[in-house]
Amino acid sequence: MAGFDFDAALRWARFDPRKTLARREEDELPFISEDRIGGQALLLDTCVYIDQMQGRTPELVQVLIAARQAHHSTVAIQELMHTIGVLNPEDGRSSAVVDVIRTLVLSMPAHRTFVPDADVLGRAALLSGMLSRLQSYANDRKLRALHDCVLFLQALLGEAHLCRIFKSYACYYNHIRTHRSLNKDAPVSRGVKASSKRKNQVAARLLGVAAFH
Repeated sequence: MAGFDFDAALRWARFDPRKTLARREEDELPFISEDRIGGQALLLDTCVYIDQMQGRTPELVQVLIAARQAHHSTVAIQELMHTIGVLNPEDGRSSAVVDVIRTLVLSMPAHRTFVPDADVLGRAALLSGMLSRLQSYANDRKLRALHDCVLFLQALLGEAHLCRIFKSYACYYNHIRTHRSLNKDAPVSRGVKASSKRKNQVAARLLGVAAFH
């Protein structure tokens, strides 16, 4: 694993706005549609796996995943294994959940499963720390922000990041950098709204991998 460049990470973090971040209005964001399904590989967020296991994946997302090469992160595996650890072994339903997660994790090809390197981990920690400070996150939100930022920065290596929207880094990528999104779920996760123009309103976004601005 490559060493961590401390000074480069500090230079990278100069975009720190030093104020609480607010999201852009939805009409300022470009949204992806059915005619833009093809494209770069996807790095799947943990929420995508959860939706798949619960049978809640919107049809458009299923088409998107089928059309593109899917990559996996050890961060998502870590979060799925944490779920198993939280389960009460005395609850009769737990073994079925474990079996579903086992099947999912074992289906991830080793050559498409990536481990974040020292540079990604260090910068993600720096980014999540800034978000925790700027958005006044409570302690339970700080760890989630760290995991979310690792996945987000991993995607900058060459994939697009397919995820549901989380408060922990929605403010960051809505306020600081441009991106593409998949239909119109709000930057802070909420229920899906019906639309007269489009039936496939999905609680997910497809983030581009352009350099930081």
